Amino acid sequence: MHAYEKLPLFHTGIALGLWLVALHLVMLVKGPEVQRFLRRFPRNDRLGQIILGVGLIWFWLIVAQPGPGLLNSLAMDLGDQFNALKPILKIAVPVSIVLVSLAVKEFLAVRALGLLGLMVAAPLLESAFQKDPTSRLLVPIFAYILIVKSLYWVGMPYLFRDAVTWATASDSRWRLLSLGGLAYGAATLACAFLFWRGY
Repeated sequence: MHAYEKLPLFHTGIALGLWLVALHLVMLVKGPEVQRFLRRFPRNDRLGQIILGVGLIWFWLIVAQPGPGLLNSLAMDLGDQFNALKPILKIAVPVSIVLVSLAVKEFLAVRALGLLGLMVAAPLLESAFQKDPTSRLLVPIFAYILIVKSLYWVGMPYLFRDAVTWATASDSRWRLLSLGGLAYGAATLACAFLFWRGY
C-alpha cells in the first residue's frame, strides 16, 4: 500500500482547511502586498527555481525503487511497462531540474507552481478515495480544480498573469475571491471536525 493511500481524510481535511483559511486571511488583511507579490511572481526566476526543485525532488522520490527507509517511502509502482524506466528516471529527473531551471526563463515560477500543484493533487485525491461521508467531495473538488489550473499553468503560464490582472482589477472582486476561498476553507475544516473523524 502506497503512503498516499494511508492518509486519513480527517488530517488531510484539517491541513487543507487550515491552509485555505490562512492563505485567504492573508489575502484579506494584506491585500495590496499580496497583489504586488502575485503581479511579480511570474517573473521571479529565483523563486521559480526553488519551487521547481521541490516539485521535481518530490517526483524523484515517487520514481525511486521501493525499499525500506524514508527516501523510499513515496516510491510508487508504475506498472510492469514503466517500472523498467525507473533507473533512467532517477538520473533524468535531477538532470532536468538543472537544465529546466537554467534554460526556461519565460514564466518559470508559474510553470514550477503548476508542477507542484499536480504533485499535491495526488495525496488529496487518495485521502478522500472511497470514503463514506458525501462532504468528502470538498477535497477532490479542490484537487480537480488544482489539477486543471496546474495543467494550464505549465502549458500556458501567461494565463496566471491574466488571472491575477483580472482578480486585482477591483477591490470588491479581490475581497469577494478572498472571502470565497476563506469560506471554502472554513467549510472544509468544519466537515473535517464534524464528519471525517475516523476516516
